[in-house]
Amino acid sequence: MSQITLSHPTRIVKADITLPGSKSESNRALILNALTGGKLALNNLSDARDTQQLIKLLASEDETIDVIDAGTSMRFLTAYYCATNQHKIITGTPRMQQRPIAPLVNALSEMGFDVRYVGEEGFPPLEIVPIKSLERLDDEVYIEGNVSSQFITALLLIAPFLPNGLKVNFTTHLASKPYIDMTLTMLESLGVKHVWQGDSVQIGHTAIEPMAINIGADWSAASYWYSIAFLADGAEITLRGLQNDYTQGDRVVADWMKRFGVLTEFTSVGAVLTKTKVEYPMVMKLNFKDNPDLAQTFAAMFAAKNIICTFSGLDSLKIKETDRVLALQQELRKIGVRFDYSDMYEFYQLKGSFTPSTKPFATYSDHRMAMAFAPLALMGEISLDDASVIDKSYPAFWQHLTQAGFVVLA
Repeated sequence: MSQITLSHPTRIVKADITLPGSKSESNRALILNALTGGKLALNNLSDARDTQQLIKLLASEDETIDVIDAGTSMRFLTAYYCATNQHKIITGTPRMQQRPIAPLVNALSEMGFDVRYVGEEGFPPLEIVPIKSLERLDDEVYIEGNVSSQFITALLLIAPFLPNGLKVNFTTHLASKPYIDMTLTMLESLGVKHVWQGDSVQIGHTAIEPMAINIGADWSAASYWYSIAFLADGAEITLRGLQNDYTQGDRVVADWMKRFGVLTEFTSVGAVLTKTKVEYPMVMKLNFKDNPDLAQTFAAMFAAKNIICTFSGLDSLKIKETDRVLALQQELRKIGVRFDYSDMYEFYQLKGSFTPSTKPFATYSDHRMAMAFAPLALMGEISLDDASVIDKSYPAFWQHLTQAGFVVLA
């Protein structure tokens, strides 16, 4: 762990930043490429540690696979090794072994795959045992939709490669639906059709031809720059490669931030963010059911400006790299802000009076905690307890902050 100190001497941010490729798109593309036997040309893959680790794991012939702390890899590889009928043991960090995976294991088992728990039931590590024939698999499965969209995506990615395709039925409402839509959009770009029928989606067996997949710039990474633009006294930030489409659900940040005076102009090179003076609301309601990765960014940003906000749709945050709700509650207290749960209304309320913290912010081995709190350096010098956590999704983040006029001291 390496502590880092951040400040910004002018609070005027002018920068030209080349964002990384989308981690979410990259990881889906890698699984699809592996399932096609390497037929796809993948352009602008993310340099995130998770993505680079997934590349290595897909190429590995080892029987035991260590995903470290990558939840996406754990879920996608579980389904991938089933579909390719390989014998594998998949493990990860102690935290990974606390993150539930039963809905996916139950679904795969229901289909006819042999997935076993190595340790505690319901959690990794897992053992994938080859079956006699994929032809006998059930082509219909039921799964909860409100736990993790990655469980559903794992099934959708393998669906066109199964002998009889797959119909996925959802037994609850869908959470993080934009991530499911991203998967279906990517499959459609490869010629894989899908049909929605009420609370189910069906994908038939499909032969995929060689073609290219172009990975877009990462909208989740862009969200931190929207926070920076809002908290700065003035801002003009070019985010190269950022596209005006909704393939990535976090594209909604551009719409949400209009009301706070951060405008987005899309150009031939990407997006240009500018800050304008507006009367923005001081009391807000936001639902993060479809965009959970934005919650920490908005919590820190609103706390800095004393905006009262009710946050709903945070259930999935408790099973991420850390319990992100608890982490927010603990770190926001350091700046005089509470993030309390209301049993009556089932939302979290952000409320308090911002006071600069003299204590380092803890990051809880969570990249998004570090990057969500980093923009607070525009309010005064801050420290974070571990600079390295950003490698998981945005390794160049500290370098990019330096380009934007921040003073970054390790």
